[in-house]
Amino acid sequence: MRLKSKIALLTGAAAAIKGELMGFGGAAAHLFVREGAKVILTDIRDDLGERAAAALRADGHDARYLHLDVTSEQNWAQVIDTVLKAHGRLDILFNNAGVSFPGKVEDLTVEIWDRELNVHAKGVFLGTRAAIPAMRKNGGGSIINTSSVMGIVGSPTSPAYSAAKGAITTFTKSAALQYAKENIRINSVHPGYADTPLTDRRFNDPTIRQQLLDRTPMGRLGTAEDIANGVLFLASDESSWVTGSELVIDGGMTAQ
Repeated sequence: MRLKSKIALLTGAAAAIKGELMGFGGAAAHLFVREGAKVILTDIRDDLGERAAAALRADGHDARYLHLDVTSEQNWAQVIDTVLKAHGRLDILFNNAGVSFPGKVEDLTVEIWDRELNVHAKGVFLGTRAAIPAMRKNGGGSIINTSSVMGIVGSPTSPAYSAAKGAITTFTKSAALQYAKENIRINSVHPGYADTPLTDRRFNDPTIRQQLLDRTPMGRLGTAEDIANGVLFLASDESSWVTGSELVIDGGMTAQ
């Protein structure tokens, strides 16, 4: 029970149904409830999110779903208010919502650039800013932001994605420094190539998949559970002296 009685809010977490391909948010939700947390799944895919929360409740867990557009300041305020009214506290925020639009720089539109930066960088900023006052009330908390290995090294296919994830990496460190003395820990997690609903179509192209495997020293792509295990560590009190860190989970890709 590493998260016993903790209240956890997860974004981009609608894909959380057993037997279906899960995202990082969905896999983390399953680990969180197993370890005693009460979870609030959020996403913009409302039908899927409601089904996922219902399935978790059917298994005996405390779970609910709320609609959240992470680019909306007003929506963030509404969700945090709802969580505090229902539970009186917020202990964990997993800023995980994401999009991906591969393309060469010359082919990128301003709309694609803005979408990547808004969902990733702006979304993490808004979520972090909204969570801090709530966590301060209960003496601290843990914020985990999903960056990427492409927030450390450049992506050969997705420059806007790399820019957005790089912003998350350094924003996380700055925010961690500002709130360390209040026991609000803020860390980033950096997945390598992993199979999720976001990557499913592209990574299942045999040529692309082989290229990714060739870049990964451990010889396999990651799973959502591989990443969620790291998120669980950062969410738990086991990482009580960890803040401003980059937890890389990539099968050795960035070690090259």
